[in-house]
Amino acid sequence: MKTKDLTIILVHGAWSDGSNWRYIIPLLHQEGYKVRSVQNPLTSLEDDIQKTNDLIDAQDGKVLLVGHSYGGAVISGAGNNGKVVGLVYVAAFAPDKGESLGSISAEKIKQPAGRTSIYPDSKGFLWIKYDEHHKNFCHDVNEADALVASLAQKPIHSKCFGGIMGDPAWRNKPTWYQVSLNDQMILPETQREMAERMKPEKIIYLEASHFSLVSKPQEVARLILEAAKSSE
Repeated sequence: MKTKDLTIILVHGAWSDGSNWRYIIPLLHQEGYKVRSVQNPLTSLEDDIQKTNDLIDAQDGKVLLVGHSYGGAVISGAGNNGKVVGLVYVAAFAPDKGESLGSISAEKIKQPAGRTSIYPDSKGFLWIKYDEHHKNFCHDVNEADALVASLAQKPIHSKCFGGIMGDPAWRNKPTWYQVSLNDQMILPETQREMAERMKPEKIIYLEASHFSLVSKPQEVARLILEAAKSSE
């Protein structure tokens, strides 16, 4: 199969790394797309946007960005790169100009159940309690995947939640959004609000946890492929 000109770059979220897309990558690859999965340091929003931009700049031709969770904030910034032609949000934050992840959450009276599982270490990095990770982060994935996700979690620095968004790319580029209806980390209603204000090409709703890219890979990949075909 001839490789298509469009490159799909997958951007992981907090407590994750690029390997969390392991069920999505083969589904995109078999359709002829060049796929790359960034490994962000999770040290600040600025750092992660820069690292994602570095990977975008290394590609030839057009790029579709896909962001999960905190990765949605990253693609909202990195999406201003001239090579980027579209953005897909997977149970993700989509901050507007002047917003931070912290400010979006602070506006809500109700808080997601998983927030109580987050704790800081002495250097300001945030972790999810190992024995609560499966319940709050990925309750609908199998025991093996949940165990690996918990024990291999990559902490995110608290600075990432205070990073202020500049002009978000979703203001002027096509977007797609997947809402996780059983999410314990980002409230489903918050996801819906962020999605609707973007006026995306499409919103899909899945009966899924925050880790929909692992629990519902076929459905998430289908949305990404739809976005890719529209962006070619």
